[in-house]
Amino acid sequence: MKTATIRKRAPTLWRYRELLPVIDDKNIVTLGEGFTPLIPLKTLGERLGLPQVRDKDESQIPTGSFKARGLAVAVSKALELGIKKMAIPSAGNAGGALAAYAARAGIECFIFMPKDVPQLNFIESKITGANVTLVDGLISDCGKIVAARKAEMGWFDMSTLKEPYRLEGKKTMGFELAEQFNWNLPEVILYPAGGGTGLIGMWKAFAELLELGWIKNKKPRMIAVQSTGCEPITRAFNSGKAESEFFENAQTIAAGLRVPKAFGDALILAALRESGGVAISVTDKEIMEAIREVASVEGIFMCPEGAATWAALKRLKEQGEVKPQDRIVLFNTAAGLKYPEVLSSS
Repeated sequence: MKTATIRKRAPTLWRYRELLPVIDDKNIVTLGEGFTPLIPLKTLGERLGLPQVRDKDESQIPTGSFKARGLAVAVSKALELGIKKMAIPSAGNAGGALAAYAARAGIECFIFMPKDVPQLNFIESKITGANVTLVDGLISDCGKIVAARKAEMGWFDMSTLKEPYRLEGKKTMGFELAEQFNWNLPEVILYPAGGGTGLIGMWKAFAELLELGWIKNKKPRMIAVQSTGCEPITRAFNSGKAESEFFENAQTIAAGLRVPKAFGDALILAALRESGGVAISVTDKEIMEAIREVASVEGIFMCPEGAATWAALKRLKEQGEVKPQDRIVLFNTAAGLKYPEVLSSS
């Protein structure tokens, strides 16, 4: 397989078919996900003195978030393996994505969400036929329920990194970036890290592309962005630890960042250090300001998690962590329209 072959294929993540785990094409469950645009933030970038800032806009993917990537591949593989029931703990968007793909595949799914999950995430999960339970707690509490009941209920656990195939879907973000930059990767990637599977997946993708010889031995600096209301990765990184500690009393308007302890925290921290990157946290106030700034200047309504990357980039510029010549990619991981509570309460 050559890069020229890839370019002739349909603009979905399945264009990288040979690098994904589904064996038989008849098992592919798809809604046309992937190959989201890279949108230059021309005005804001020039104001900041960083003229090569781009937004990888995952809001344009089915179900309105990047979670569709992982769940499309995971559900496809589940179908291939004959799985009949799946369960997932979710802070919001993963539940909605699983519900959609499970419905399309004809697989029963059970979703456990915090009771204060964004309302649209709850609605999309219910309307696509999932069995949804609201839990008085955080995503970590939802995960405990799935773990405790899966054997009894016959559920396949779709939790982040407790099955291998969501990661395979997420890594396609790395493949797409490489292709969109003509196989010459950008210098810096800012990624909002809750569970952090996307960051881990991209790092895996870059390793695979190196092995294929499609890119040279120059990988981006990976920047993990969190909220000060839930920053276990930032604290672990700054303390030089290989794993994070459970973040007590987590609270942030960025629901996807409210993950007190990521299952793959060691992999996230390793990728940050191997890439020469950092972890950085921003306040909810900075996130709100970033949502309004990007929307009013560039016309992109970022989700809170995505807006956190713009707030973080401004801080990194002040600290001298990024250079004017750097090609920088921010990940807007979902549509801002999915979070009406965030702006209506501001």
